[in-house]
Amino acid sequence: MSTSPRRVPPLLAAACGVAVVALAVLGLRASRATPDAPEAATPAAPAPAVAAGRTFTHGQGSTVVAEHPKQVVVFDLAALDTLDALGVDVQGVAGEYFPGQLAKYADVKKYPRYGTLFEPDYEALHAARPDLIITGGRSSARYSKLKDIAPTIDQPTDDAHYLATMTANTERLAAVFGKEEKGRALLADLRQSIEALKKTTATRGRGLVVLTTGGRMTAYGPGSRFGVLHEGFGIPPAAPALKASLHGEAIGSEFILETNPDWLFVIDRDAAIGEGGGAQRLLDNELVHQTAAWKRGQVVYLEPANTYLIGGGIHSVRRLMEQISDVYAQPRQPPAP
Repeated sequence: MSTSPRRVPPLLAAACGVAVVALAVLGLRASRATPDAPEAATPAAPAPAVAAGRTFTHGQGSTVVAEHPKQVVVFDLAALDTLDALGVDVQGVAGEYFPGQLAKYADVKKYPRYGTLFEPDYEALHAARPDLIITGGRSSARYSKLKDIAPTIDQPTDDAHYLATMTANTERLAAVFGKEEKGRALLADLRQSIEALKKTTATRGRGLVVLTTGGRMTAYGPGSRFGVLHEGFGIPPAAPALKASLHGEAIGSEFILETNPDWLFVIDRDAAIGEGGGAQRLLDNELVHQTAAWKRGQVVYLEPANTYLIGGGIHSVRRLMEQISDVYAQPRQPPAP
């Protein structure tokens, strides 16, 4: 029996050869890239993560804030006052002096300090990594640096539109912390109380607002930082031409006598910042004694820290309004001779 290999038919051998050559050519072409041929696509880089939360417009722009932030540092007493009224707790605060309704924030173990209202502790803030920083008033000038550390919103102050600003600030904070219903209730109650007060103040004579400090006096009229007594609470101004400046217009007892207000509202700055206070001694003089306000017992010493330091928070405004309401509720004094 023959053991030689079986011969492949000539036609089949030729076909196989052609196929091998064709595959080799295709492989060679696939391995070479011509200058005009597109390069293989590289995987697309992932899109940068977009911060989750809501965008809030505020005094210095707009900021994306995480839903219901927990780690919050506050650099404004008015904002702290409003947050307290809304029932929002905070991680930390700025400053050392927390008067009146803010006394609980003096507990440094519970509420760590992150600098002062004027000079934040940037290193401590970087380490704390808060979810939100809140500025306003005295700390607004530090907003541009603080926003680089964490999302920051600025609560503006506008003396010419005091109650409107306070309302907008309250609504913003209520929205940030999911306290809209509480905020609406607080504002509605305050608005109703103010409207009732204005019906009384409009017919009870003219008022003058005076701030005392270091034995000196300045007066404030409509549009000033304490102009809410006139424009908000409806007290007719005894000196409507006073310039609406931040520090008021320097006056003496002679000006008070010439103006002769029916009501004299006094803010003792020294008492507000914990440095004693001498407003009553300063005003207890022969010239002021001749005014209608003194003769009628209508010299009102406003709660100093609440008015001077915390002013602009919703709780602060309510306390001020209630103090004015209380003095106007007292029996009317006879007109001065």
